[in-house]
Amino acid sequence: MLGSASRGAVRALAGAGSCDGGACRGSVARLAGCSSPQSKKDVLAAAVTVLQEGGLVAVPTDTIYGIACLAQNSQAVEAIYRLKGRNGSKPLAICLPEVDHIYRYCSVRVPDELLHDLLPGPVTLVLERSEALNKDLNPFTPLVGVRIPQHWFIRELARACAAPLALTSANISAEKSTLTVMEFQELWPHLSLVIDGGPIGDMHSPECRLGSTVVDLSVPGQFKVIRPGCALAQTIEILVTKHGLTTELPAQ
Repeated sequence: MLGSASRGAVRALAGAGSCDGGACRGSVARLAGCSSPQSKKDVLAAAVTVLQEGGLVAVPTDTIYGIACLAQNSQAVEAIYRLKGRNGSKPLAICLPEVDHIYRYCSVRVPDELLHDLLPGPVTLVLERSEALNKDLNPFTPLVGVRIPQHWFIRELARACAAPLALTSANISAEKSTLTVMEFQELWPHLSLVIDGGPIGDMHSPECRLGSTVVDLSVPGQFKVIRPGCALAQTIEILVTKHGLTTELPAQ
């Protein structure tokens, strides 16, 4: 149950949705069309409040729409799995605002320059996790995927929360990725807040629904493509041509 501060912040921004049992659900805050810096700050502040009280927030990224919660909140992480009907053995990525923050939550075995060449951007880097990360987040693996999307809102959200966000796509597991908030409207009643940043990419292009390119960099000098995603060619160019990494066969 969200607290009074969270309910008030959501009600103040709600463009749609309803309140159930005292907590606003399915409320939509529209970034698209926000004309003033203060309006954007209000949306950001409402999202931060919701996340800090354990809620789930739908957010735009640089690739597709996602669902975020605080990665260090075990109950919120569990709620994401329930919402999506997600297999408990499938990991969630974390979202951070800056490359420098990766070193707190991961053991990095690649040059710092390589991280900056790929991030921010439409790439998820799989690295060895550190002890600072919530042990209830992906407890079945010593690795974690890290995202720093090239989208101002989600990066500002992670920065304002001063903590990693657990991030997954805004859809039911195994269904297509979403490029507008209307495409996952059936999930709204189960979310504390939906941030409408407008359409992401070309609605008629299948490539725009591929999500980020996922690359395992946990082994020094090597990389492994976990998911080709939308940025495979440029990612491999950076890894192989510029940094001289070698690869295993891509996952089938």
